[in-house]
Amino acid sequence: MTEFFSETDFETAADVIRGKTALHPRVGMILGTGLNPMADAVVEGTIIPYNEIPHFPRPTVEGHQGRLVIGMLEDQPVVIMQGRAHYYEGYSMAEVTFPVRVMQVLGIEILIVTNAAGGLSADFRAGDVMLIDDHINLIGMGGASPLRGPNLDSFGPRFPDMSEPYDAQLRCLAQEVAQDARVPLQHGVYICLAGPSFETPADLRFLRGIGVDAVGMSTVPEVTVARHSGTRVLGLSGITNIAVVDGPPVGETTHEEVLEAGMLLVPRMMQIIRGVLRQL
Repeated sequence: MTEFFSETDFETAADVIRGKTALHPRVGMILGTGLNPMADAVVEGTIIPYNEIPHFPRPTVEGHQGRLVIGMLEDQPVVIMQGRAHYYEGYSMAEVTFPVRVMQVLGIEILIVTNAAGGLSADFRAGDVMLIDDHINLIGMGGASPLRGPNLDSFGPRFPDMSEPYDAQLRCLAQEVAQDARVPLQHGVYICLAGPSFETPADLRFLRGIGVDAVGMSTVPEVTVARHSGTRVLGLSGITNIAVVDGPPVGETTHEEVLEAGMLLVPRMMQIIRGVLRQL
């Protein structure tokens, strides 16, 4: 497990990608559990398995293909990660966020992050898309920060501002696109927990009490690294199940349930993302 990477490591990985495509991506995307089909819409895409890119972490979880897709989507040059690595898989935070640094070296201006999440808001239903307005970096507060260690001054400051992790202009644009397309769009606060176990009833009561609307096991470390370098971020959570906070549980939460709901969410997320890309 590698705790820290150098700028040379990022450049080496970026050079391998540049050797396989002449495209200069403007937008990076990270696809969450069950959302791989979104990359199928890329025109004339170049596909690069993660195992061909130095230092790239390889996902071990079902629903994460582990491929980089580079091409055009809505006339925007994009680089899309079909699957991500998670902290609970045994990777360090530096390894989990390594691809974000590489995309920054490739020149992305905007990062669109998606995830599958459990809903805590009483207004949510399984199948909803939630626009991430803010997040709670509980895992980072506990010491597992991707910015721990030597600061890379060429990427950003030692103490980066996080007052606006999700770009206000991009959020407004996503809201307008969803409204025009008549796609229901929720808003809320996302939290990343370490996982891989799902939450206990007491966990859920605590999370609801501190203002959490959706809970998952990704995204926040990647957004932290993106914002460290000033990359604008748009975040979308696919609500795959509703966590019962009050009353008896309605049944076990399973990974299969998450995958199935992810398939239902793809068309809604695609409408929003493609609409945003058209307006950039």
